[in-house]
Amino acid sequence: MAELGGLKSVQQTHKTGARAKPWMPRFWSGMHFAPWVRLLARNRFRVSPSRWAMATIIASLGPMNALYHALQRGLYGRRIDAAELADDPVFVIGHWRSGTTMLHELLVRDPRHTYPNTFDVFAPTHFLASGWILRPTLAVLMPKKRPMDNVPTGWDRPQEDEFALCNLGLRSPYLTIAFPNNPPIDLEMLDPQSMPPDDRARWQERFLGFLKAITVRDPKRIVLKSPPHTGRIALLTEMFPRARFIHITRDPYTLFPSTVNMWSALMLDHGVQIPRFEGMEQFVFEMFERIYQPFERDRPALPSGSLVDVRYEDLVADPMGQMERIYGELDLGDFEPVRPGVQQYIDSQRGYKTNRYEIDDALKREIERRWGFYFDRYGYEREAR
Repeated sequence: MAELGGLKSVQQTHKTGARAKPWMPRFWSGMHFAPWVRLLARNRFRVSPSRWAMATIIASLGPMNALYHALQRGLYGRRIDAAELADDPVFVIGHWRSGTTMLHELLVRDPRHTYPNTFDVFAPTHFLASGWILRPTLAVLMPKKRPMDNVPTGWDRPQEDEFALCNLGLRSPYLTIAFPNNPPIDLEMLDPQSMPPDDRARWQERFLGFLKAITVRDPKRIVLKSPPHTGRIALLTEMFPRARFIHITRDPYTLFPSTVNMWSALMLDHGVQIPRFEGMEQFVFEMFERIYQPFERDRPALPSGSLVDVRYEDLVADPMGQMERIYGELDLGDFEPVRPGVQQYIDSQRGYKTNRYEIDDALKREIERRWGFYFDRYGYEREAR
């Protein structure tokens, strides 16, 4: 397979040691001790020697997380248990690197919406009790930009809730990031029909508990962004009959190499193994199929007016017009209160440059073979000769 643009630069950055600092916050920093040890045991403790310090630091944070969790239960437990969501959530879904982050950022400009921020998903069991002290304390350790692109980071920025599920001790394919040289795990959690019943019930309970805690902090409609939810729309509609879904698509020739770059960067930064990137392309192909097979199977059964499709290319070309269309088709309320925030975000993104990728015809043909229906259904032209 041809070398993919962006992957080489990520590997070079790692070799310089820029991302090898063991004290930097990792996705797993909010785990309690027992789930972290279970993850290590599942992978037979195959930690790379240069990552032993990282793994030890994460383990040492477990008792602190448990202590803050006990404090949160004491201070907020009854309020969390009794909380009722202001309305069923809005879910931003679609493949990784398809523009879900941009959509999330635009939707949270609505003053009627709230969202999980980066600190919430890193510390899902105690963010209400610990945020006032840990957020400013840890701010100096947070990287300024995401490893796979130029998007700014920060503890208060909207973040993907799948990381919260990992830190809540739930099974998730994202746990593959921690041990990238081992076979992928928990891929069955991407499809409600393949979830073991006990895992499904536990997933629903803890996910709802996390959303209730968000509601206690900010009782507004919650906007969530997570590509794994793309395959879970039937389960989410079962839990939240009034949920709304915004599904975003993007040119597959950009989507594929950008996703390879993303997983590579995350594994370099958050893995306790030095990744060899073996089978990376197959992993990207399979993850696509794992979320889109149940999505296309279940979307016809969604209630009318609960899902809208948007193309990334159209959103970039006319963000205000596309946002207004989304609000109208999903009945999200008057768009006028949202307009100033959307314009502010548009102005802040002027000059932003996306990564560019060049792939050869052989790879294009493989993308077309594996993702052919995506081209046809969402109107993308095939280029391979």
